[in-house]
Amino acid sequence: MTLARAVPDRMTAWVLSALGSDGVFERAELPVPALQPGHVIVRVAATSVNPADMKIRDGRSAALAPPTPMVLQMDVAGTVVAAADDVRALAVGDEVFGCAGGVRGTAGALADYMLADARLLARKPASLSLRESASLPLVALTAWEGLRWKTRIEPGQRVWVHGATGGVGHIAIQLAARDGAEVTATASTAKKLRIARELGATHAVNYREEPTADFTHRLTGGAGFDVVVDTVGGEMLVHALSAARPNGRVVSTVTRGTFDLGPMMSKALSLHSVLMLLPLLSGEGRERHAAMLVEIAAAVDDGWLRPLIDEAAFTFDDVTAAYRRAASGDQVGKVVMSHPDGAG
Repeated sequence: MTLARAVPDRMTAWVLSALGSDGVFERAELPVPALQPGHVIVRVAATSVNPADMKIRDGRSAALAPPTPMVLQMDVAGTVVAAADDVRALAVGDEVFGCAGGVRGTAGALADYMLADARLLARKPASLSLRESASLPLVALTAWEGLRWKTRIEPGQRVWVHGATGGVGHIAIQLAARDGAEVTATASTAKKLRIARELGATHAVNYREEPTADFTHRLTGGAGFDVVVDTVGGEMLVHALSAARPNGRVVSTVTRGTFDLGPMMSKALSLHSVLMLLPLLSGEGRERHAAMLVEIAAAVDDGWLRPLIDEAAFTFDDVTAAYRRAASGDQVGKVVMSHPDGAG
């Protein structure tokens, strides 16, 4: 093990003692995690709030919760301060980002230090700050898996992305546009639609004003979309299936529930379910995450991918307010929290 500087034995963490929407985050002093083979210790600079974090906190995904006292937050950006001898891809002093903890069996980023499997991290984009980099891992990995691994976009195809300024949505727009698609993005306000166009959408539709069937007919001549990206689930998945063309593909991050798959069968659709957290939870396929993060960082530094970060700024001391903002529907892009010492 090599140390960049002395790592203390104790650290501050922002912990949750019980699940529920009224669960309170509190400062606590905990031991700094011991270094393990294949792992690094990261001095945390920033994290960002994802729906998965909120579902753990309010109890909807209690089965995914880390052990008590719970240190949440999956996304992390920070600096490697210690690395196991068998870690080759990263070194002490590297500024890294990844989705590396905050779930069952693994403490998260809401602390001074985080123990992380090196296979879940990569060097952050050189053109972004640590705070900006913290907004990317979970959502970019999800979009990459859905649109670069599960399905491939071909030039000229019509792609519909719902939730244009959401975490996965704003990355999916940029990926599809980069691959030559004609992208239709849906959102609920003029501001969000304007941003969708700036991100590369050819068409931007207010879904509250124009029903799915209407804009599908208007923009595809009734043929349907080649690919539909669903990040909401429920009734939205029904709309996605109805809007896809025969032999089209639907990529969904939320496929829990009971659905009539008759529309899928009648059009011979392919449904691609994406669970980005699977390598983190199962331990299998983690190297793929590091490889995708390297590609994501290169895309950012090449100038064609950028994170969309909400204007409201928070520190770890404001974690409850940050969760409230992320759940409000008023945010545009990712809600990011910085460590109170300003390292990001």
